Amino acid sequence: MDFVAGEIIPIAKPYTWTSFQIVNKVRYNLSRKYGIKRFKVGHAGTLDPLATGVLLLCTGKATKRIEELQSHTKEYVAEITLGATTPSFDMEHPVDATYPYEHITREMVEKVLLQFTGNIAQRPPLFSACKVDGKRAYDLARKGSDMQLEPKQIRIDSIELLEYELPKIKIKVTCGKGTYIRSLARDIGEALQSGGYLSDLIRTRIGEYKLEDCITPDAFQEWLENQ
Repeated sequence: MDFVAGEIIPIAKPYTWTSFQIVNKVRYNLSRKYGIKRFKVGHAGTLDPLATGVLLLCTGKATKRIEELQSHTKEYVAEITLGATTPSFDMEHPVDATYPYEHITREMVEKVLLQFTGNIAQRPPLFSACKVDGKRAYDLARKGSDMQLEPKQIRIDSIELLEYELPKIKIKVTCGKGTYIRSLARDIGEALQSGGYLSDLIRTRIGEYKLEDCITPDAFQEWLENQ
């Protein structure tokens, strides 16, 4: 493999690691191996620290493919906790409100999930990297802003209910670029006349790159030496 010319490296991002930390670790190992002080490495699509799964890194001239890779179809397995909400729509922040969920049946969930397939408008979470007047939304949120971001058009190809055990459900989502699974969790909770937040997220696929084919950061150095 020619990492200087450009390669795509599928990494299995661990829990709590940031995408930036993964890039730094891989860049450090590549720089040491090739004696290049500032090795060109970028990632194609951020994963939140509390999410795990497929993160594609591009080296050298392959960084020009980042936008193309970001547009590939993605697949996630998400756990949603019903009956509560958080400001960030996930577990980064504590629960700020609780709601009844005992009325929710499996049939209700399956019916509601159908509402979220196709081309839909989705409001991104305020705790996100979306820009508002040149500023990151999460910076505004941390300063106490409660503004609502404008909805964006996204595409969800399919949602499958994998597990139903209240107050938690587990779903598999196949979707296009720009989809916030955190927002989907929030919206599903509202549609079920309750609340909902994302309590676990695994990105299992980006295009043809599957989780089972990914390298863990801890194994990367040894893997690199064998290339």
